[in-house]
Amino acid sequence: MDKVVVFQTQNEEYGIPIQFVVSIEKLQPLTAVPNMPDYMNGVTTVRGEITPILDTNQILYDKKTEQTDQTRMIILHSADMTYGLIVDDAKEIINVPDSSIQQLNSIAALQNSFIMGVANLEGRLLTLIDPTKLINSLEGMTEVKLQLN
Repeated sequence: MDKVVVFQTQNEEYGIPIQFVVSIEKLQPLTAVPNMPDYMNGVTTVRGEITPILDTNQILYDKKTEQTDQTRMIILHSADMTYGLIVDDAKEIINVPDSSIQQLNSIAALQNSFIMGVANLEGRLLTLIDPTKLINSLEGMTEVKLQLN
């Protein structure tokens, strides 16, 4: 697996493979876009590009993120778009050996097709997310892509 960016949301730790991560930014003011899904908080400009910003808490736990000084945007590039995830905290970049990754059982995998597995790292569990599958699993994402391209 190599390196992952570790972030926290709802007191759980998640990891995203570093090859998808463009940058980690402080949360900036967002511009609301009408008629977008609940999980989309708005858009902002990142490096001159209009970037949709999605709320990880809303996607995973159906709750809006409470913004604090630790709140961050992880800017990601998946196969067909750049987008940002709002997270409670972006913590660190770590190595995750393939031998530490366990697959979810088939029922959990069906419900969360974007979860690549869980890494067991010295008493610490890290849920690994595939950002391309995450973005493709979101209802209404096709409309978001059409409006922003």
